Amino acid sequence: MFSGAGLGLRRVLTEDLVHLQTNRPAFVEFAPENWMGMGGFWRKQLEKVAQEYPMVCHGLSLSIGSDDELDWDFLKELKAFMQEFPVLHYSEHLSFSKCQNAHFYDLLPIPFREDAVKHIVERIKQVQDFLGRKIAIENVSYYLSVAPEMEEADFIRTIVEEADCHLLLDVNNVYVNAFNHGFDAREFILKLPLDRVSNIHMAGHEKVSPDLIIDTHGQPIIDPVYELFDWTIRQLPPVPVLLERDFNIPEIETLQAELGKLTAIMNKRWEKEHVVIR
Repeated sequence: MFSGAGLGLRRVLTEDLVHLQTNRPAFVEFAPENWMGMGGFWRKQLEKVAQEYPMVCHGLSLSIGSDDELDWDFLKELKAFMQEFPVLHYSEHLSFSKCQNAHFYDLLPIPFREDAVKHIVERIKQVQDFLGRKIAIENVSYYLSVAPEMEEADFIRTIVEEADCHLLLDVNNVYVNAFNHGFDAREFILKLPLDRVSNIHMAGHEKVSPDLIIDTHGQPIIDPVYELFDWTIRQLPPVPVLLERDFNIPEIETLQAELGKLTAIMNKRWEKEHVVIR
């Protein structure tokens, strides 16, 4: 069980998080790949964090849209890690990052096609059966729509419903894609399977030209994204919300201020209650 506004865990933040006495995040989320197999000092730091906060994992390496066979060695290591640490929830990206044994270190878009839907649904089912838990799949930002045969929202909805998994709704990614590709963010969100949203991500981005935004997770959240968040959560029951910051990480007080702003919006729109991942 976890609720409220959480913070993405980065190594530079571990000491601050362990010793925070006030305005603490409600939970922490981290990429398991960055911690699995870790020993020594950083292993001890993660153990300290686990004593203080509910823990959630958001993966980077599953490559759910890849044509390659699932990486069962990785999944075995992941399962063991999530049994060793009290990981409450696991999510991944609706993208691919591996092809023919090459790792691209980026989240590449999947063609919005029926054959891709069937392929991904089967892979999600295999992952869920192996891990013994439902996972969440996140809508991603993309900069080129590859051979689409259906709308993105229909693509996401069909996968989530047929795989019987959760949806991690990244509000900033919706905003970025709506800006870059010229669609209405609110109409897009209303087409998603909102009854399957298990958690929300919020982050900053960078506008690099008048008609292009890059999803960097390296800047503060801007007001229009807060406004879209405020509108979005009116469509949902209470779910956990995460503040992501992957680089250009400021002092902990700055992150606490952003968490406070998210929490104020959540408290205004939702009753205060614990949220259980369905």
